[in-house]
Amino acid sequence: MRARIYLPPKNAMQSGRAKTHEWILEFLSATGKHADGLMGWIGGADTQAQVKLTFPSQADAEAYAQKHAIAYDVEIAQARRIKPKAYADNFHWSRTVNWTH
Repeated sequence: MRARIYLPPKNAMQSGRAKTHEWILEFLSATGKHADGLMGWIGGADTQAQVKLTFPSQADAEAYAQKHAIAYDVEIAQARRIKPKAYADNFHWSRTVNWTH
């Protein structure tokens, strides 16, 4: 049984950063997924792959995995670089290209 510890990324459909501050310990599937013969839905027999545990810090998640003898990989997310932008910059006198719609 192997697990993955990571910070979840921001939801692409929202501008907010909610639910991105807790670390997640997610078990990786031990068996491959397959299509159900009757309905065609994708699934598997490994119920551990459905488990996601949340922790307030990376250290807590690692301590839990070590306590329960779970092999794990930690994925560190890249830091966000935010370029400050303002609507007024579209009309600034130093703009080299004309602004059009």
